[in-house]
Formats: sequence, structure tokens, C-alpha cells
Amino acid sequence: MMKKEWNAWLKDGAVIYCAIYTVTTIANSVLYLMQGIRNDPNGNWHELTRAAIVLIGVLAYELAVHLKVKNILLKAVIVYAVTMPLVFLTVWLSGFIEPLSDGALMDITVNYSGLFVVVSIIAAVSEKMNQKK
Repeated sequence: MMKKEWNAWLKDGAVIYCAIYTVTTIANSVLYLMQGIRNDPNGNWHELTRAAIVLIGVLAYELAVHLKVKNILLKAVIVYAVTMPLVFLTVWLSGFIEPLSDGALMDITVNYSGLFVVVSIIAAVSEKMNQKK
């Protein structure tokens, strides 16, 4: 039973990861091309950092889905408290490979936190709608 649940969890996470990484990478490329930039000025390390951040985001989603905490606000706080330090660590470690921009930590804080809040609100509304059915 546990192996079956683990495999489902892993499969769901892998599908979500691939979809989000693909969409964000394509969107990034399209935005650069629209600005007339033919090559990603951030290079391959930026792609690997993006891959790590997306992995942390999928981990956050899976934690939220599988964490056995009834209170959705408490669950969101726990998931955020676990994943945000991982995001900071990832960005900080990437600074040893190539220099970070002056606003790198602020940018990732705004982007990750903003997306986290949006996804949390969608999850809370979805849960409330499902409870009414």
C-alpha cells in the first residue's frame, strides 16, 4: 500500500514538475525573443537554478497535498516555512557559481512568495467549494 501511494506521489510530482519547468522555460525564451534577445544572457546555470526552484515548488505542492494538518492556514505556513529557506539556500548557493544580481534575493522572495500566496488562495477556495458539494 505504501509503495503504491509513494509511486503515485512521485508520478504526480514528476508530471507537475515537467509541465511547470517546460512552461516557464518557454515563456522565458519567448519574452527574450520579444525583446530581440536571441540568447539567454543568464546562461545554463540560470536554467539549473530555475530547475531547482521549480523542484522546490513541486515539493511545496506535494507537502501541502499530503501533510496531515486540517487547518489550511497552518498547513500553508508550515509548507512555506519549510520551502522558503530551501529557495534562499538554492539562490545563495548559485551565487558561488556565478555572481547574483543585487536584487536576486528580493526577486526570488517576491516571485516565490507571490506565487505561493496565489496557489494557496486557489487551494483554499477549491477546498471550500468541494466541502459545499
